[in-house]
Amino acid sequence: MPNAGRKQELRDAIAEAIAGSVKAYDVAEVCERLFGLDPPASVYDDPFKSKRVYVRSRLMYKPVAELEALARKVIEEYGDPTLEQLLAPSGLVGVSGELKNLIFAANGPKPRIVLRDAINNIIEITENAEFCLVYDRPLTESGLSWRDLTAWWAATQALTGTERESAHSLYRRLDQSMSGNEVERLVFKTYAELYGTPNGFELPALIPQVYLHYDPYTRKDRGSPGPLTRQRMDFLLLLPQRQRIVIEVDGRQHYADEDGRAAPERYAETMKEDRSLRLSGYEVYRFGAKELMNGHASRELVRSFFESLFERHLTNASQKTG
Repeated sequence: MPNAGRKQELRDAIAEAIAGSVKAYDVAEVCERLFGLDPPASVYDDPFKSKRVYVRSRLMYKPVAELEALARKVIEEYGDPTLEQLLAPSGLVGVSGELKNLIFAANGPKPRIVLRDAINNIIEITENAEFCLVYDRPLTESGLSWRDLTAWWAATQALTGTERESAHSLYRRLDQSMSGNEVERLVFKTYAELYGTPNGFELPALIPQVYLHYDPYTRKDRGSPGPLTRQRMDFLLLLPQRQRIVIEVDGRQHYADEDGRAAPERYAETMKEDRSLRLSGYEVYRFGAKELMNGHASRELVRSFFESLFERHLTNASQKTG
């Protein structure tokens, strides 16, 4: 956007964040402490009249780069989704809201989940909890790295070996959730090879079989219009600045019925769900299963995809926060 428009948008968003988080009698002190601003020269500068106008006026002559730095201070101090979106890499939009329930890698019967406290969004797995994993640590602005996930796994399993030994144990457990699906395993194994590179443990963890929607009814139980579409994501990456990347491997069930006949309605459901995820801030990438049946060529395809993905998402994110 033009420089003047960018400046105004940043000033307005910072002012809105401060006004929504700080009492009028503290606004001047916050501006001086966070922004390093001198006390106002005029007695007419009064946050009690309008906190928003006061903050905007104090930031009037700040350049874009300094406004962006000040916005990061506000985010660190108070948190603000609007400012986070403004500072996100160009073309990349993070998901608003906090991660609450990361249920993944089921290697047995479907878990039965109940909403224990609807007001606070607290869920409970009442059956088959032993067959799935539940990540229960807060997610930082850095996302969820392989090192983070490995540390969580080592703690929950009371492992006492080295970090690499814990990582191998976690890899084996995650691989079990893809039993019988060799194309998904190819994606997972190819990505996991990157963990062995320098700083590989700092890469985002590739999380398989993540529950997105939960429908307690089977297709037979529910009848028309059928159960919720895409109850599980094939893979999820939780990147810095709330970027969430969904990776799907499309087998025949995505575009054909049980008899192998073309099923346009199934394809339409998939596209509808993709649109909904994108509008919520997710990025969605799809592989056709056919692409992943060519051995070495398929592994090179997957490796090249992830390299391009990192270049777009991780490099731009580090430039914004560096």
